[in-house]
Amino acid sequence: MNSDARIYVAGHQGLVGSAVVRRLRALGFARLLLAERSELELTRQSDVEQWFAAHRPEVVIMAAAKVGGIHANNSYPAEFIRDNLEVQNNVIDAAWRHGVRKLTFLGSSCIYPKHAPQPMNEDCLLTGPLEPTNEWYAIAKIAGIKMCQAYRRQYGFDAISVMPTNLYGPGDNFSLENSHVLPALIARFHEAKRGAVKTVTVWGTGTPRREFLYVDDLADAVVFLTRNYSDAGPINVGTGTDVTIRELAGLVGQTVGFAGELHFDATKPDGTPRKLLDVGRLHALGWRATTSLEAGLRTTYEWFCANESRLRR
Repeated sequence: MNSDARIYVAGHQGLVGSAVVRRLRALGFARLLLAERSELELTRQSDVEQWFAAHRPEVVIMAAAKVGGIHANNSYPAEFIRDNLEVQNNVIDAAWRHGVRKLTFLGSSCIYPKHAPQPMNEDCLLTGPLEPTNEWYAIAKIAGIKMCQAYRRQYGFDAISVMPTNLYGPGDNFSLENSHVLPALIARFHEAKRGAVKTVTVWGTGTPRREFLYVDDLADAVVFLTRNYSDAGPINVGTGTDVTIRELAGLVGQTVGFAGELHFDATKPDGTPRKLLDVGRLHALGWRATTSLEAGLRTTYEWFCANESRLRR
């Protein structure tokens, strides 16, 4: 991938896409193709075909997706499977048809079975039942992996699949209803601190273990893998370390400056007991995450505070 390549970042306004754009620009990639949703509706096949024919990207980084936490996945299963299937099918097929040299598809660690051996390596895929609370999203992402593999096998299309762990960072969704656990905790603790609330309630028992990757680290890994990885199998991207939700809540509380108590509501779902990725293959290629959870939380909270008025609109 040369610095003068025409690179289309699908989903460039989202958490992942915006970080990928930041990283590409920092590395000197100047010919970025970025389409607003008003210009390009990715769920419409004809629109995607016309856009690819007109702009002819050479590299595609597929960061567009409908994402959300447990509540959103439980509440909108049809949208999570339909929208994600439509978007990835349209983009992957149009990329191949219009001569894209390299496509990087972004998946998720939720593709792995609920009770997969820990840490989860790439060979765990399709070896057991999924976590029921997000299986609709997971099935869509598995279909994306298989589509990349099928197009590679039948057409020789250089499409790779990257499986990140739980992400966080500037540009995240901090909605209390539809966000993932970490940004939701930041927003909840911030509200409690501002309102002098003495107790914050967290969903679940606090015992599940989760791995968290700062989104700018993921962006660096995406560029690295787009340049250096070409294989049919998906590749995990994470830190290789995890924390309990209780420990995470404590770290977020410290970062925000919340001095009250935590209450864990065991009547709410925990989700998968543990989600830790085996990142041995990625480490063997020469890439490792560099941002600690503490440092990433500080930067994320600073961004949240700086953008709070806009986020509340």
